[in-house]
Amino acid sequence: MTSFLERARSDIGTAPIAALNVGARRFSAHRDHAVEAFPAMDDMRDRAREIRLHTLANLDRYLAQFADTLEAAGGDVFFAADAREANDYVVQLARARGVQHIVKSKSMLTEELRLNDALEAEGMEVVETDLGELIVQLAKDRPSHIIAPVLHKTRFEVGALFEEKLGVPYTDDPIELNSIARRHLRPLFLTADMGISGVNVAVAQTGSICIVTNEGNGRLTTTAPRIHVAMLGAERLVPSIGDMSVILEVLARSATGQKLSVYTNVLTGPRRPGEPDGPDELHVVIVDNGRSKVLEGQGSEILACIRCGACLNVCPVYRTVGGHAYGSTYPGPVGSVLTPALFDLDEWSDLPYASTLCGACLEVCPVRIDIPRLLLGQRRLSVQTRTGPMWMRRPLRAYASAATHPRRFRALLRIGAAIGRLFRSGWILRLPWRGAAWTQGRDLQTPAKSFHRRWKGRNRGS
Repeated sequence: MTSFLERARSDIGTAPIAALNVGARRFSAHRDHAVEAFPAMDDMRDRAREIRLHTLANLDRYLAQFADTLEAAGGDVFFAADAREANDYVVQLARARGVQHIVKSKSMLTEELRLNDALEAEGMEVVETDLGELIVQLAKDRPSHIIAPVLHKTRFEVGALFEEKLGVPYTDDPIELNSIARRHLRPLFLTADMGISGVNVAVAQTGSICIVTNEGNGRLTTTAPRIHVAMLGAERLVPSIGDMSVILEVLARSATGQKLSVYTNVLTGPRRPGEPDGPDELHVVIVDNGRSKVLEGQGSEILACIRCGACLNVCPVYRTVGGHAYGSTYPGPVGSVLTPALFDLDEWSDLPYASTLCGACLEVCPVRIDIPRLLLGQRRLSVQTRTGPMWMRRPLRAYASAATHPRRFRALLRIGAAIGRLFRSGWILRLPWRGAAWTQGRDLQTPAKSFHRRWKGRNRGS
């Protein structure tokens, strides 16, 4: 697998990154305006954090309560330890019910599990119905943002894609592009055998699942087909409906700057006798897939994330390299923590270093997750286990070798001072070899003189 640096180098400065940067800044501005207009936001953030951390500390109890109340409402619950168990359950259910056509609303968990691949391997047709995810699917691309999968694409690219894949006349008008997608998807909802969704929040007290979207696809996916399968990350619970309302208050404002998402759906069980719509069956698959391991570790706070994407929008690294450079379902600051925590730190050891530790992510996080602290914790662990990226380990070894030998250290200081005298302006405009990549786009300030040298120079001859 290629490294973060290799993927980033291939993306930096490209047109998709420019489009992504514009979109991320726009999301960030909307979030800022929404927060300014809501004086209670800080209090709500504190309450949301308290709710999420309390739930994680008592997760076993709330998972059991959720399963009991949902089953009492007529739903089915399956606990999946990993991706294989989750995918097998859905595939076997679809096979047993004779399912051929499946519609999906947006779900990062299904992307994490590669559920689409498992279903398509069985010959079933799976259609993404979120506009962004549909574009990704048609283009055989990957999402680049948590809430906006095609933030890296322009309307001109989408127009050309629809012309090629859907056989419609070219247009780059956003309203018409939405209409084309709507006309393409509407009959698929009505003929689908199964609908698959994610879950934004699940409520232990009532056995309800909440799905928020800004398109009607989520509501159609969960009510039109006869079978609804909801994929729930084991950490996405809250104790009560009141707690859910707090999460929704901060989620929409942090994600898109809205007071509330356009479609906020709360579902409890399948259709009951006498009800005009809804699925005949509701299956909720509760997925662990590494979450228990994270919960037991020092970085468990990352599981409080509500997937708003605010940290991506303000991150200077994400806005420079884009989402694909992270190589994972979860990009940006949250992904730099979550991916190595959920999976293998050895395989993903470069992601904790994909940050300037500027703290912008902490400033905007609706549940105040201290992502810089968590990144430092993972860096520390990668050093202790010697799994960190080689480009970081070699300079650290060289520094350690010099710092533990006074003569070597003083010799290096003298060499550095001699080099510094060559740059009287205080700036290095061009570096040789690998340093050239740095000075191509910026100047490098020369190291400051030590206090001892400055004091000595100031008092010479006095």
